[in-house]
Amino acid sequence: INAAAITVLAVTGYFIGLPLPSVPGEAAHNFLMGYLRFAHFAAGYVLAVGLLGRIYWAFVGNHHAHQLFILPVWKKAWWQEVFYELRWYLFLERLPKKYVGHNPLAQLMMFFFFFLLALFMVTTGFALYSEGAGHGHWSDTLFGWVIPAFGGSLQVHMLHRMGMWLMVIFVLVHVYAAIREDIMSRQSLISTMVSGWRMYKE
Repeated sequence: INAAAITVLAVTGYFIGLPLPSVPGEAAHNFLMGYLRFAHFAAGYVLAVGLLGRIYWAFVGNHHAHQLFILPVWKKAWWQEVFYELRWYLFLERLPKKYVGHNPLAQLMMFFFFFLLALFMVTTGFALYSEGAGHGHWSDTLFGWVIPAFGGSLQVHMLHRMGMWLMVIFVLVHVYAAIREDIMSRQSLISTMVSGWRMYKE
């Protein structure tokens, strides 16, 4: 669901920021940008609810559920594992290590480029949404402070768009890493996302 929401948000957000030079008909009757904005807002709500659900599950789920939210940066062994995984991804290690949940490098990347970035995108997105919703709307009450805090609407638009490109780059790297791990590390990764079962090949 998050992947679908992020895809819709990226595609519609791109065209909201850089509209088509022409539309096939009168804009008032065509309503193309209106549909794009509606899809963007709907997907934004889906991502926000999904993120809240993920945060809730971090508190009530098992220790794998809060892996993305609590990084054990105070542990030397964790950092050693991060650098081992980095060497593995750079083809400097011959054998991969096996993990039931995310490996430490994936945990680090997911924390910064999924959790914190998604939180930033939801915050700036609802701040921009509040401009159209108007004063008194819940989005203005909760997120209206963001626009003056970042120096104005244009700056928030720019940061929101830069966040989109960061998310797109992260998705591409994430997909590559998942496919690579599925093939090279001899442990299931992509099928695990669907089934919940991690398989290992000797």
